[in-house]
Amino acid sequence: MQLTVTGKQLGVGEALRSHVEASLEALLIKYFGSAIEAHAVFAREAHLIRADLSVHIGRGIMVKSAANATDYYPAFDAAAERLAKQLRRYKRRLRDHHARLRNQPEELETARSFVLAAAEEEPDSEPVIDGQATAPAVIAEMSTDLPRLTVGEAVMRMDLADAPVLLFRNRAHGELNLVYRRSDGNIGWIDPALEAGRSASRKAGRANR
Repeated sequence: MQLTVTGKQLGVGEALRSHVEASLEALLIKYFGSAIEAHAVFAREAHLIRADLSVHIGRGIMVKSAANATDYYPAFDAAAERLAKQLRRYKRRLRDHHARLRNQPEELETARSFVLAAAEEEPDSEPVIDGQATAPAVIAEMSTDLPRLTVGEAVMRMDLADAPVLLFRNRAHGELNLVYRRSDGNIGWIDPALEAGRSASRKAGRANR
């Protein structure tokens, strides 16, 4: 496993680096078996130390966690415990998923991802230039994989990555789907193909009357 331990304007000693490496390797062997790479980043937030962990455990599967504490070690240990809880929750499904990928490579396609500049003040109307509304400023452009998954796999990946939303192709019918975290703590699922199928069924039913 390739491991990097860094500090944002903070010094990271060899003892902490060794503690992080030993802890993550033991955790991954216990719950998953191996990992491709791992990153631990320490930063100061007011009077606390924040530890951000991200572990790439398989193609397209990233596990992330974070925690704050008054010192480096308790911050890392708390983040590592959260990481362990996530892996423990999905242990069987991760191993099944990993085995399926070995036998049948996952189909991936690439999509473009943008970061848009936040507007400081919402205007009464969008600016118009040459008869067209201007687009918001793009401050970053990236490429991202668009995996083909079941809904359950998509929810698992979103939860492991601690992400607010995940766009994917539904393996059942090949159309774009979206899962996201709702404000009430539940998971939302948007499936345009499902709604289109219902509409088609209603139309067919009316035609047969």
